[in-house]
Amino acid sequence: MKEIVNEVHIVCKDESELSESEHELLKEAQAATWRSYAPYSNFSVGAAVRLSDGSIVTGNNQENCAFPSGLCAERTALFYANSRYPDLAVEAICIAARGLDGEFTRVPISPCGGCRQVMLEVEHRFGRPLKVMMYGTDGVYILQSARDLLPVGFEELV
Repeated sequence: MKEIVNEVHIVCKDESELSESEHELLKEAQAATWRSYAPYSNFSVGAAVRLSDGSIVTGNNQENCAFPSGLCAERTALFYANSRYPDLAVEAICIAARGLDGEFTRVPISPCGGCRQVMLEVEHRFGRPLKVMMYGTDGVYILQSARDLLPVGFEELV
């Protein structure tokens, strides 16, 4: 028998402890929530990705009454970044969400499984870790790699 142990290192920072670069990415993710199309869930998610040239691309969730035809904020941002700037590595992603009351969530939200796999593919594509930031008003969770969100991704099988 073989046992595999996976440890995840998560740093939780107060918003005031973020670097200038992290804070800029957070503000873009928060702003992106206001452009989401979420008439069914009323749960608005925004994502901002920083590219290797320092530029930031945003995305937000886009719902559709023909579930599951909508798309998550993370994939919207990552797919746009990769289609518009295919040669620029994605270095970091920040995710923020607002609930039914219009306020940002207290606890950071975590990406769905599909988004985790896409993030892992971005890491694989560019051969470098993708920093993941998840915002909540109680703190920002920071992981240094998408691998921490999905330790056994699909590429491990192929």
